Amino acid sequence: MMRKLMAGACALVVTSALAGAANAQATFVQAGRLLADPATGKVEIAKTLVLENGKVTRILDGYVAEPGGKVVDLKDSFVLPGLIDSHVHLTGQQNPNGRLQAVTQSPSDSAMVGAGFARKTLMAGFTTVANLGANSQAIFALREGVKRGDVAGPRILASGSSISVHGGHGDINGYSEDVMHALRPESVCSGADDCRRAVREQIWLGADLIKITATGGVLSNTAAGLAKQFSDAELAAIVESAHSMGRKVTAHAHGGDGINAFLKAGGDSIEHGTYLDNEGIALMKKSGAYLVPTLMAGDFVYRIASGPNNYFTPAQTAKALEAGPKMLDMVRRAHADGVKVAFGTDSGVSAHGDNAGEFALLVKAGMTPLEAIQTATVNAADHFSLSNEIGSLTPGKAADLIAVKGDPLKDVTELQRVTSVIKGGVVYK
Repeated sequence: MMRKLMAGACALVVTSALAGAANAQATFVQAGRLLADPATGKVEIAKTLVLENGKVTRILDGYVAEPGGKVVDLKDSFVLPGLIDSHVHLTGQQNPNGRLQAVTQSPSDSAMVGAGFARKTLMAGFTTVANLGANSQAIFALREGVKRGDVAGPRILASGSSISVHGGHGDINGYSEDVMHALRPESVCSGADDCRRAVREQIWLGADLIKITATGGVLSNTAAGLAKQFSDAELAAIVESAHSMGRKVTAHAHGGDGINAFLKAGGDSIEHGTYLDNEGIALMKKSGAYLVPTLMAGDFVYRIASGPNNYFTPAQTAKALEAGPKMLDMVRRAHADGVKVAFGTDSGVSAHGDNAGEFALLVKAGMTPLEAIQTATVNAADHFSLSNEIGSLTPGKAADLIAVKGDPLKDVTELQRVTSVIKGGVVYK
């Protein structure tokens, strides 16, 4: 009797599994024009992408639909891979009340705010982002919520709280001493051993990568400049600790001295790079490090600081006026000299959902529209060692794609008008 019951149960399991496989619905995306792999620049006409179990499984000629499948009609559209923003801050956004919000919002509040900004980012066509600097509890909760499907948002790689020196960019500045002690993150450190501790703690908490503030920053409320802030020994300890635990390290860095010291320590990428010099360019080319320019952030802070409704503090204003105008020329030089560039906006400084405005600035800095698109697809995927998963629409990769009505290879601002978004095979827009 027991053998019969077990045999019956096994038969039921097998039958259910087969029925589930038979009922698994494929999605047929009918694309009028398709840039499946931006690395090639090849645009194909009248193609159908078959999406199954969150992956691209086939690309067929013509407009195809099979019985039982779901059809997404984009025959009047230009289809390309979902975009990747390598530098965002989803749990907040610059505004005149920002200094107050820093002391009134809890990590739970920040996670909920981040859920709203994550949706805006996804609807703008960005299906993967790297969140570089946020309360660890808030951003890791948001990341996991997106993974579970509880929150509509892009795939999130998160660094958690930035590794910073005491009193530097990334520490709490400009409040009373008791408030600063209460808000100071545990990722602030001094000395090589303490910085090893800070890196290991962020990884322990769940960091996908490590972000450090290698130099002063524009929006820290302190007149500490934009130059190097870590010692060489501290930088070496940070990079070694992260690499030994399988994490890449990226550095917020404006000053040339901080950029070069971080690269010499073995760092993997530079965020901003305002004062990148010839030595830094040579170091980046030698190591293959990526530059993530965040031109929108430079443009935004300069416009606020020089405008009639400036809400920055005097220390922030001085640095915004100094650094903002220099970033376009820096990217122009770096790109012309062959430095690898990955797309990043620093959104949260500028508004979430406006991320695609970065494309026009990259073109203004000397890139072709195709090169600008490559920074947000194949380059950014390579930057994060995810080329086998995202960045193009070749079979086997994630079914992350977007559509626009016009041709972004002729007018890159078309990417600011995304009409369709699919992430992991799920149609969001």
